[in-house]
Amino acid sequence: MEILNKLKILTDSAKYDVSCASSGSSRPNTKEGIGNAAAAGICHSFSADGRCISLLKILLTNYCIYNCAYCVNRITNDVPRAAFTPDEIVELTMNFYKRNYIEGLFLSSAVFKNADFTMELLVETLKKLRVIHKFNGYIHVKAIPGADEKLIREAGLYADRMSVNIELPSSTSLKMLAPQKSKESILKPMEFINKEIHAGIELKKQIKSAPVFVPGGQSTQLIVGATGDSDLKILRLSEGLYTKFSLRRVYYSAYVPVAKGPNLPAIMHPPLLREHRLYQADWLLRFYGFKAFELLDENHPNLDTSFDPKTFWALNNLDKFPVEINRAPYNLLLRIPGIGVRSAQRIAAIRKVHILTFADLKKIGVVLKRAQYFITCSGRYFGDVSFNDSLIRGRLLDNSPQFKKMKQEENFEQLSLFQNLPALLEKNDYLSKVYGEF
Repeated sequence: MEILNKLKILTDSAKYDVSCASSGSSRPNTKEGIGNAAAAGICHSFSADGRCISLLKILLTNYCIYNCAYCVNRITNDVPRAAFTPDEIVELTMNFYKRNYIEGLFLSSAVFKNADFTMELLVETLKKLRVIHKFNGYIHVKAIPGADEKLIREAGLYADRMSVNIELPSSTSLKMLAPQKSKESILKPMEFINKEIHAGIELKKQIKSAPVFVPGGQSTQLIVGATGDSDLKILRLSEGLYTKFSLRRVYYSAYVPVAKGPNLPAIMHPPLLREHRLYQADWLLRFYGFKAFELLDENHPNLDTSFDPKTFWALNNLDKFPVEINRAPYNLLLRIPGIGVRSAQRIAAIRKVHILTFADLKKIGVVLKRAQYFITCSGRYFGDVSFNDSLIRGRLLDNSPQFKKMKQEENFEQLSLFQNLPALLEKNDYLSKVYGEF
């Protein structure tokens, strides 16, 4: 098979792995244009200093010994198959890099023959890039669960970041959709990578020339919506992974219905809004000091679709508000809807020398259309409705993008050339369309 055909197959197979950010664009190239954001193969990640990095995102192979019900590459699925050799991946990476198409490589793989054999091929690829071709660009590689720890360690010495995909958030889910896998076999390499990272940091303190093991840390991916697992269970798992394994990032992937099966949900479209809410909640866990049990509980196990997680928490804890912006401690500032980490830092710095007014808040980046209902400035409340739960919920819902779109459609009426006809949908019909109410 020609290498171009392999590239088409194995970049397309890699698009379901979201353990690095992608552009999400569907803009194809034109005959006289430059660039193509629609074709698989190039994804975009971000460095610690905020730079956007283009990566060649491919699989070593999509031949797989597993039969995971949710996976497009499962052994029983009738899809085109291909496999790169390590030399072919090296050639592609170096040529794309020299032409300034990419700045690094995202290399994953299905499990071909067995875990050790697949991991050996990945290690061989990394060694040729780093040692023979002196490639110093960014490399993200997958650690194959079940592979020998020596192979994982060797890969970690050449890679910038490693990831082990958990995919499903519970042992029950794995048993139902991926019975050949186990939670223990997935968590074991994650624990090993974490120990090696910390050991490498300690060794570096003693020996400056010591090699660095996975300097970019490790990440993982969770599929959202393939099983009945709640958002609470997913967030508890993520919280545990951040605490126990020092993960840099948990990525959430809305389940894409690429297959049919008795244990799979019968949905037409991926649950993208749910994925979005989980990313927002994950941000609160990592940077805002929230705990999973604060955001959700057994009585409310799933995130609200109408409000972002911080706003929903604030609405359910109105007894803690309104907060005086000039006196509130920093950790409480972070919990005010509309105030981010940078805004909280600016508020804490400015109020040491100057009393903040409501007008000042907008200048430093506070989103006042949300924050105004939860704060006071010098004892004065600036919300445009009374401090009342139902009134605040109504105003925040009015300001939401979904409701604004509905309001725009509400007054729409197709004009007739011959007579005035009523709009096809009345106001109540639009509410039904948006909320599913009758």
